[in-house]
Amino acid sequence: MIDKLRSSVADALADIHDGATVMIGGFGGAGQPAELIDGLIAHGARDLVIVNNNAGNGDTGLAALLKNGQVRKIICSFPRQADSHVFDGLYRAGKLELELVPQGNLAERIRAAGAGIGGFFTPTGYGTQLAEGKETREIDGRMYVFESPIHADFALIKAEQGDRWGNLTYRKTARNFGPIMAMAAKVSIASVHEVAELGSIDPEHVITPGLFVQRIVQVPRTATGPAGFKAAA
Repeated sequence: MIDKLRSSVADALADIHDGATVMIGGFGGAGQPAELIDGLIAHGARDLVIVNNNAGNGDTGLAALLKNGQVRKIICSFPRQADSHVFDGLYRAGKLELELVPQGNLAERIRAAGAGIGGFFTPTGYGTQLAEGKETREIDGRMYVFESPIHADFALIKAEQGDRWGNLTYRKTARNFGPIMAMAAKVSIASVHEVAELGSIDPEHVITPGLFVQRIVQVPRTATGPAGFKAAA
């Protein structure tokens, strides 16, 4: 019998190893798997490479993971904002490596990994420092930059509902990077607010098929999420 449910966050994250590349879903607070991030902090894995849209807000969630000294490098599109003081301090002190990727490129590089594509050409970034050292090519009179896929050892994502086979649904904008990250990682771990009976989710409503999910863990719904963001998002 296939049963991907785990009894606790700690159990779901138990084999994340030092030096792992970990994708973390979310767009700011929307869709950020806060409980899984807290679990990763408690787990203690270090020297991590984190792939995320941004670099944390305030002192909780992803920012707390950075502050705890567990991250060696972050790959993201939006590292600096009004409350990104943790990232700012670590980066300026030379304690954190940054790979800055335009948001569209970031999404497509993750998607390419999940789709088994060896890379793609994009005009975004051509003629800037982001293109240094990368192959460029003229296509139909326009210059393009070659971008490689981003693979991960683990993906931590937040879903609304899942069944024991790992089929997932999401809530509105909380969907963001979750589906493509689940496809791009060797092991995808999803937190869900509701565990559905097998067969009760309409197949037309499944966004991430269980084929791409190895573990799910149920977490309670809270009124607010990291840095005061509404967790309902």
